[in-house]
Amino acid sequence: MSQSESRANVLALYPEDSREAAALLKQAVPLMVRHNIPPNPVHYALWYTYSKGQEPELNRRLDRVVADFDGCPPESATKLFREFIIRDELEDARAGQEQVIHLVDGMERDVSRSVKGSVNFQNRLGQCLQMLEEPVSERLPGILSELQQSTRLMQSQQEHFLTQLQSAQSEIKSLRDKLERAQLAATLDGLTELLNRSAFTRLLEQALAKKTRVALVMLDIDHFKQFNDLYGHPLGDRVLQHVGQVLRGALATDAFAARYGGEEFCVVLQDCADLDSACAFAEQLRLKVQSLRIKARGTDTVLDTVTASFGVAFVQPGDNLESLVTRADDGLYQAKRNGRNQVCAMRRDPALQP
Repeated sequence: MSQSESRANVLALYPEDSREAAALLKQAVPLMVRHNIPPNPVHYALWYTYSKGQEPELNRRLDRVVADFDGCPPESATKLFREFIIRDELEDARAGQEQVIHLVDGMERDVSRSVKGSVNFQNRLGQCLQMLEEPVSERLPGILSELQQSTRLMQSQQEHFLTQLQSAQSEIKSLRDKLERAQLAATLDGLTELLNRSAFTRLLEQALAKKTRVALVMLDIDHFKQFNDLYGHPLGDRVLQHVGQVLRGALATDAFAARYGGEEFCVVLQDCADLDSACAFAEQLRLKVQSLRIKARGTDTVLDTVTASFGVAFVQPGDNLESLVTRADDGLYQAKRNGRNQVCAMRRDPALQP
């Protein structure tokens, strides 16, 4: 993708005219001032988009970050910027890299054939010189000798060019590997190493499009804000990491887990038998989370235990991502209202809830 095309793609996110843009900035700037957000391009883009209200998930995430940190830490701002403002750039860069790789591969094949042809041509000229026991004319041997020298020079130049191409191929492969690692990092939550919200949404949409039996388990760590206030954010991060480890260890090959935001997580079960099976899986997770013990660093002193509330939903005819997530989220909040540390399944009709 050219630089101008990249600029065009970014500008397409902001189609407002000057008056509309000014009105949005009048909303965004006071928000930034209120939350002590540094005035830099990344933050302007985030809060401008926030003011537009067309990315409800971004708004929800920004609200949670501000609530958790009384501001917006640089790492959080950078992550949200990549997920919601320039989320397509990595894919575009990858496609451009692939085009370059195919081009260089083709050039290498062509030059390799050219070098082989030059070698054959040189050998034929040598054979011709040997066949000339007596020159047909005084100048013919000299002409053939010059042709042979020219061919040797051409071969040397092509071999040098081929070496350069092979070096370029190696460098491009290294760049492609780095891009793949960056793309992987862009799909993962840096703290828990689970999928992030953006990757979760994409994969769940794909699972629903396959018309398979999909179940969604949502869980939220109980009293997490109280835990942070009591022990501090570093220990809170350790709780999130431990829960992430529990989820990764419990997944089957056809399931995936994500950090949905803050202390909330999701697990998607594909080809799940029924709602009862999904509830049984959630109950196993609940017990594993409940068994976690948070200890003071470097000691065996137990500071606290961890529990979580669970909401479960099974795909129904006509479901889309929003309806499935809403139903699982309703089950989660029902579990919170019922006293926390329990699993609550939410069917289409709340009156049928077990």
